Amino acid sequence: MKDIVRDGNPVLRQEAKQVAFPLTAEDRQLAHDLMEYLEVSQNPELCEKYKLRAGVGLAAPQVGVSKMMASVLVPNDDETKKDQPQFKDVIINPVIVSNSVQRGALTEGEGCLSVDKDIPGYVPRAARITLKYTDVDGQEHKVRLKNYPAIVCQHEIDHLHGTLFYDHINKSDPFKREDDEVFIY
Repeated sequence: MKDIVRDGNPVLRQEAKQVAFPLTAEDRQLAHDLMEYLEVSQNPELCEKYKLRAGVGLAAPQVGVSKMMASVLVPNDDETKKDQPQFKDVIINPVIVSNSVQRGALTEGEGCLSVDKDIPGYVPRAARITLKYTDVDGQEHKVRLKNYPAIVCQHEIDHLHGTLFYDHINKSDPFKREDDEVFIY
């Protein structure tokens, strides 16, 4: 947690820079470290041992590096498939190429490893997205995501564009619900 940049640091409000391929050794290490944090933070014993906050996504700007790179590790809710995450990858230079009109939000709101205080309110996002990105090996991917994995990826991509989750909360009515919004969790 000591390496996580906190709200107020200017790097969190910057537009991150595109990552060039092939990756440098430094960029490969960054990708590895971002994913390793998520893996360790989702292990209850290790999370407590290292005094971490559990996370499902971590973007490079959150560790002070203004590059278009984020790790995403969304665990599977199905107990019989715990070893098969809903989505796991380091997304580099990600772009949302399409999204649904239908909106979704987490019923308990969103949190962020870079934001230490609880900021209540719904964070409306697209319920489904098509995401295009490059992985650490330079392979391009185009995937369709829905519900929680789609929300997590949108949250991380926001970090790459200098946006924090609470920027999306309705300031005058934080729990205002539009008719077409679907709440995921």
